[in-house]
Order: sequence, then structure tokens, then C-alpha cells
Amino acid sequence: MRLPSFRARPIQVLLLMLGSGAVFASAAAWLLRPAHAQIAVRNQGYVPFSDAPINYRSNDLHDPVANLQKRLDAGHARLDFDDRQGYLKSVLEQLKIPVCSQTLVFSKTSFQYKKITPQMPRALYFNDDVYIGFVHDGKALEVISFDPVQGAIFYLLDAHKVEKPAFQRAELDCTQCHIAPATRNVPGVLLRSIFPGATGTQVVKSTSFVTGQDSPFKDRWGGWYVTGTSGRQQHMGNVIVQDRDHPELLDRAAGTNVTDLAGRFDTSIYLAANSDIVAHLVLAHQTQMHNLITETNYKARIALYEGQQKNKEAATPPPPAALSEDARKQFEQPAEALVEYMLFANEVPLTDRIHGTSGFAEQFAAPGPRDSRGRSLRDFDLRTRIFKYPCSYLIYSESFDALPDLAEQYVYHRLFQVLTNQDHSPAFARLTHRDRRNILEILLATKKDLPAEWRQYERRTARANPGNSPAPIASSTQALNQTPKGIVP
Repeated sequence: MRLPSFRARPIQVLLLMLGSGAVFASAAAWLLRPAHAQIAVRNQGYVPFSDAPINYRSNDLHDPVANLQKRLDAGHARLDFDDRQGYLKSVLEQLKIPVCSQTLVFSKTSFQYKKITPQMPRALYFNDDVYIGFVHDGKALEVISFDPVQGAIFYLLDAHKVEKPAFQRAELDCTQCHIAPATRNVPGVLLRSIFPGATGTQVVKSTSFVTGQDSPFKDRWGGWYVTGTSGRQQHMGNVIVQDRDHPELLDRAAGTNVTDLAGRFDTSIYLAANSDIVAHLVLAHQTQMHNLITETNYKARIALYEGQQKNKEAATPPPPAALSEDARKQFEQPAEALVEYMLFANEVPLTDRIHGTSGFAEQFAAPGPRDSRGRSLRDFDLRTRIFKYPCSYLIYSESFDALPDLAEQYVYHRLFQVLTNQDHSPAFARLTHRDRRNILEILLATKKDLPAEWRQYERRTARANPGNSPAPIASSTQALNQTPKGIVP
């Protein structure tokens, strides 16, 4: 059943980021703000990973929002205010976040449940490193920005006009929800899908789902608006539960293939009238990819630190590579999960063509980088899978490049094994020979600072095939015999 039509009326709404279906849940203490005062941010209390070696509460941050704040402080940037969306538009411009990335969520799975309804959804905007949440007439913009070393960093920006707008870090209450099994127990992000009632509240005794690239299509986007077509692939977006005793009877058919949200709520108060299905697909991939990168980073740093502590009294401390097998497993297990995820080994196949409504797909793919044949990891397929070349574009991110050396070596070596056909294990069975070859060629052409074994392989294949630009992949036996010594096993 379609949601009821809505005539706009002013209502004071507190902001919450990706929340219920959402990626963020902040806490009420974030918004302890008198009518015209600065937001009071709690900074006392226990925050996980505050101690060495992670030092999560350190102010030595280099995430995009921290960098923007430095430019604001130095007078090299400014945030402009408008009466409809406050600082939102200016923040998106400064952080290079496209308006077409907008997705809208109306479920009440956050502490601000009283102010969130299907008639006043929250808006989320994102790029590769930052997520911005906005609610009309809300008290603050809420932000998660990924620092290359520390992972998800939580900020607030007062939504009211002030002389010197400033992002304020607010980690304490955020981490109570955003360090959890669904974020792989590190500061992270998640998307949830629920069975929503008429007010956006999750129906009692109904289940909920964490949405990722491995989620069945039918379980995605409950409590979200979704614009676009997916053919016969039905999802949970755009509708509410009509029979509270049988929420599983949600009318998925009515909510699928919706291309216009007019009449459901006042779309004019948002920067766009869309909640693009392609943006939803990318968001589902990216959130868990961020968490896996952070988990691998943290586990490697902890393993190295614990090894150093055990050996600090030794006359000649062993090198990092001499970590015990148990210590290595601490970060190799999440690193292996990272490799599988970034190669979309667990992706649920698409069975019908996906079409968005906002131009997000074209704008997302435009930056590349591209190889000499015009191929990019940002190119979409949207027929049988999300991307044409199934390797995550976040391999180009600063967060990926900041992985500790041992973890980075492990990930690159495992990628090399898979892409050169050394690894034919069931986990990667869905990657065809052509997929592996295309990804390998694109990375060789576009990724800086690849390890020596990648470049040695590139030179060998170039000598074996002079004048033939696409480097053929060696057979499994050849590749195994050609792997240089000294690579992390």
C-alpha cells in the first residue's frame, strides 16, 4: 500500500544521521542546545579504543571534515547559510558530495524517533569518505567522516546561523551504537531495514536486517524511500505495514518500481526529489567496506602493539614480520574477509536491470580513474551485479592506503593470487577468468604504489607479449612458479 499523501506543515525535527535504516544513531546529549547557543557536546566517559595503540580520541585527525575545519579556521574556506537548508548546501559543496547521492529514510530506529515520520524523512548525502545527515528544521547536521587511520569520526554542525560555524567532534554517545557487531566492533557505519508502521516505528516482534551487498533484495530498504526501477526484484522500500500481526505480508509490489515521490511528503524542502536506487546499492556496499578496512587496520595495529609489549625487554626485539601465528591471525582473518568483500565474492546477484532516477550513476562513474581502454572500477553493470568490474573503488581511498604494512601486504598478495588465477577456492568461484583479467589490468594501469610482485608480473607479461597492451594472466601453475620470494604467505 502506498503511503498517505501529505500536506506540509511546520514541525520541529531533531536530526539523526543514517539512523534506522540508518548508519548513525547519535544521542540526546549531543543536542543539549539552548535556543541560540552553541551545541554542547559531551566529552566525558568511556569510549572504546581510547587507549594505545588506537588512541581513538586523539585530535591528530586528517579526515575530510577535520581538513575542512582547518581551512575554515585559517580563513581559506567559508560556509554559507540559507534559510531553507541552513549550511547543508555549502557543506556538500566544500566536501564535494553530490546532491544526487541523496537517499531518504523515514523509520524510527533511532533515539529521535518522536520527530521522524514518513511525512518528514531524514536525508542522507555521501561520497567515498563522508556521510552527511539532514532533517528539515533540525538542530544540527550530523556527520561521519572517515579518517585514514582512525576510521569513522563523528561530528555535529549547528544548523542555526552562527558567526563562525564549526564542526564539533561528538564521539561518546555515537560509539555506543556505532561500535557494535553490525559495524564489526569498530567505529563504523551500518544500514538497517525494518518493517515500519504508519509512524515509521518498527512493528513489534518483527525482525530487522543489516543491509549490505550480500542482503537478499527482498529484505532491503524497509523504512526508506527508494526511487528507481528493479523489474521483478521486489524490495521493502516506500511502503508501511498494514497488518501488524503479519508484518511479513508487507506489500513489496506496491513499493517497487516507484519513480516519483510526489504526494508522499513535501519534496520541496529537500535538495532533490529522489532517493535513487543506485545510490542505495552503492551505499550498501560502501558502508561495510569501510568497516572492514577499519577492522583490518585496528586488528593489525593491536597485534603489532601487543607483540612489541611482549618483546620490549628483549635485547634485540624481533621484527614485525616475526609475529606469532596467533598474532597474525588477529588481522589476517579480517583482511581475508576484506579481500572477499572487495571482490564482491558474497554479492547477491541482480536478476533484472536496475535504473535510477537522479543521474547518480553517471556522476558516480565520471571521476574514474580509467585505464587506456577507458575502463574504471566505478563503471556500473546494474544487470547481473552492481559493478561491471567487481573490485571495490575504495581500493583507491586513503583509508585503504593507510593499512599497516603487514596487513596491506597480506591484502595485496591475496588479491594478486586471486586475480592471477592462483586461487580457485569456492569463495572466489563467481569471478570469471575475464573478470580477474580485467580487474588486474585496470589496477596495474591506475593504482599507484602496487607491490613489487605486481610490477614484476607486469614486466614479465609485457616481455612475453611485446606490443600487446592487455597483459594476459598466467595459468595457475605458471603464476605459482613465478611468485617472487619474500612475499607474505
